[in-house]
Amino acid sequence: MGARNNEKLMLWVDGVGGYWLCLADAVVLGQPNAEVPADVPILADLSSRHARIRRDGEGYLIEAMHRTRADGRPVGRVAPLADGSVITLGDSVRLRFRRPHALSATARLDFVSLHRTEPGADAVLLMADSCVLGPKPSSHVVCQRWPHELVLYRHDDELYCRSRVAFEVDGVACSGRARIGRNSRITGEHFAVALE
Repeated sequence: MGARNNEKLMLWVDGVGGYWLCLADAVVLGQPNAEVPADVPILADLSSRHARIRRDGEGYLIEAMHRTRADGRPVGRVAPLADGSVITLGDSVRLRFRRPHALSATARLDFVSLHRTEPGADAVLLMADSCVLGPKPSSHVVCQRWPHELVLYRHDDELYCRSRVAFEVDGVACSGRARIGRNSRITGEHFAVALE
């Protein structure tokens, strides 16, 4: 597939939910607009390019293009984001920025307000090096009924997955790790995950 920096995928986790998986170092948040598309299209009264979240080394910054607040303070141009920061776009869109896993630079955006993305997703994952799906509270996607973790990660501009238990990718048995692509389905005894 080639994990291109501007690519985004939908990650469907059976019994858990759907997630935007953004692979770029910077993503634009805004209203859906065919002419000027946002990376994360939010159904709300926003500009089509309202704000940008950018990974800067191991940290993240929010860049305001229109009225944006971070933890209640107006963002003049750029502000750092910390684990738990609340981002407010316009008057009412509120997102919580999370860095749940201490060993990964991947971040997660959860909706605090009742707004949603188009198409709908439970959260947005800003994938850096790896994305952990599993039963621990520190997982990027918490899957409470899973006995083991499944890790999505980048290697040589490709996406891979790894697990300590046997799994299949697109119906082919795998052990340890395997390359995955757009439209791959990853299944194990206790889990099923699909990319599209």
